[in-house]
Amino acid sequence: DVQLVESGGASVQAGGSLTLSCAASGNIEGSDCMGWFRQPPGKLREGVAQLSRVSGVTDYAESVKGRFTISQDRAKATVYLQMDSLKPEDTAMYYCAAGTLSGTFLYWGQGTQVTVS
Repeated sequence: DVQLVESGGASVQAGGSLTLSCAASGNIEGSDCMGWFRQPPGKLREGVAQLSRVSGVTDYAESVKGRFTISQDRAKATVYLQMDSLKPEDTAMYYCAAGTLSGTFLYWGQGTQVTVS
């Protein structure tokens, strides 16, 4: 199993920045891919960014391209989401997930709230 713990969520003003962290423990080596997802109030969960743990290749939702950056510190088993130029529509609960490159995410964190006003 893999345990994921997110942190870093906060309330910020539009235009501001935040960095979310996702600390992984357990058998993280069994997961090829790490992802960040979000669920805005009253809406479905959506993918934000994902990263291949081995190659470092990243992919982003169109809505965050150029503003968000996913990265990892493999030594610390931690994945980050740097969020710049935040907009009110970025307000959501943000979740970290671990899974396969085919898009199956088996392990999820408890979420961290980001509010942009």
